[in-house]
Amino acid sequence: MNSPLVRIVSLTKTYKNVTALRNVNLEIPQGRIVGLLGPNGCGKTTMIKILVGLLQQYEGEVYIDGFKPGIQTKSIVAYLPDRNILNPAMNAFECVKFFETFYADFDSTQAKEIINVLQIPTNRPVKSMSKGTIEKLHLLLTLSRRAKIYIFDEPIAGVDPLAREQVFELISRYANADASILLATHLIHDAQKILNDAIFLYEGEILRYESIDRIISADQPHLEEAFKSDFKAKINQKQQISSQYGEAL
Repeated sequence: MNSPLVRIVSLTKTYKNVTALRNVNLEIPQGRIVGLLGPNGCGKTTMIKILVGLLQQYEGEVYIDGFKPGIQTKSIVAYLPDRNILNPAMNAFECVKFFETFYADFDSTQAKEIINVLQIPTNRPVKSMSKGTIEKLHLLLTLSRRAKIYIFDEPIAGVDPLAREQVFELISRYANADASILLATHLIHDAQKILNDAIFLYEGEILRYESIDRIISADQPHLEEAFKSDFKAKINQKQQISSQYGEAL
C-alpha cells in the first residue's frame, strides 16, 4: 500500500463542553478514495476543517504530506467546502481566471473541459446561478487543480438526482490519480461505486475504517446497509450500557 498523505494521531477536538472528535487515529494512503460517512453532528466537518487548516486549536497531531496544516499544505490540498465561498459578482470564467492566478497547480484547460461537460454558463454572475450550478462550479474549480489531496465536504447536496452519478464520475475521472481523496457525503449509495475505503464516524469516534471489499459481502452487498447495521449496533450497545448503569444506581 502507498505511503499515507494524511496522518492523524490521537486527535481530539472539544467545543466548550461538547467533544466533536475523540481520540481519532487514521491514515489515508496515496491513490485511495475514502468516504467519510456519518450522521449530522458526528464530527465530519470538524475533521475536515482541521485538515484544511480552518481549525487550529485541538489535541493530538495532524500531518498533511508530513506537514502540519497551514500555509504550506494549502498548496497541495484542493478543498470543496459545504457552502458557497465564491464572489457573487464574478462569473464562471472570472472564477477560473482567479483560481488560475491563485493556484500554481491549476489546469485551465481541464477547467474548460469540465465546464463543457457540466454545461455551466460562463457569463452569468454567481449570484444569479441556482444552488446546484454553484456547487458544480465549485466542483470544477476543485477538480481543475493537480493537487496531492482532495477534500470534498458534501459535494452534491444541492445537485439534482440525475446529475449525482455524473458528479461522482467526474471526481473519479479528473482528480489526480496519485492523490488521496476524502469525500464526506450522506449519499452513500451514490458514492459507493467510486470509493476504495470508508470511514464510519459516530459521535466523534471511528466505528470502522476498512476497504469497501472488506465491508460489503454477499449477504450485505450495499455499503449503506453495512453503515446502518454498524450504527444500529453501536446505538444498541450504548442503550444497554446506559440501562445497566441505571440498574446499578
